Amino acid sequence: MRKRKLSVIASVILTACLAAAGAELSPLALSWISSQTRIQTWSASFVQTRTLPSLVQPLTATGQVHFAAPDRFRWELGQPAQTIALRATNDLWLIYPRLKRAERYPLDSAARSTWRAALQLLEAGFPRSRAEVEAQYVLLSETLANGACQLVFQPRAAGARKVISQIRLEFNASDLQLQATELAFADGSKMRNDFSRQAINPPLDQTLFEPAIPADFKIVTPMNRPTPP
Repeated sequence: MRKRKLSVIASVILTACLAAAGAELSPLALSWISSQTRIQTWSASFVQTRTLPSLVQPLTATGQVHFAAPDRFRWELGQPAQTIALRATNDLWLIYPRLKRAERYPLDSAARSTWRAALQLLEAGFPRSRAEVEAQYVLLSETLANGACQLVFQPRAAGARKVISQIRLEFNASDLQLQATELAFADGSKMRNDFSRQAINPPLDQTLFEPAIPADFKIVTPMNRPTPP
């Protein structure tokens, strides 16, 4: 169950991982960062592929993601949704409809945990400036091939690196649209999201980012989770 939560929270973090930072960013990458300032809302479908050291074949699932600046998001994994992750004000919610269970993670109360360090990656939302992302990430590499730019970077925060060792993203060089993101975890597993049917600045109902928990669901607040492996 902890592995599953790690995967869900990592999916949430991907909403914010839409830039890399470093002194050697190319003009193309800088143009892409600059283009993000016009994004106030964003929706997309995705295919998620998880690669685990213990499994020969990767696991795949489909879903939907919605984002509203500066830091609200909603990820639905599975159709119908088996897991919903959303940020509402200062709380992160993980909702499991089949289990009739909802977990609330107060972000302010978790300030000293490894989870909090990792979740700080999502607070910037879409990048608003080069200086902003340089404060959070270290660029490891940048390549351009087949019309796509690929950036690989590392979180600066030591706590975040205990969870995520590297973040890889790909965007289209012609229209600057995000194509894919991939997280490499400290335990050797990876999770990739390939995006499609993207909509930039669509009208989004704000209730998407509110945890409408049915009355028959069990609500828990795991305040002191062990540090994930």
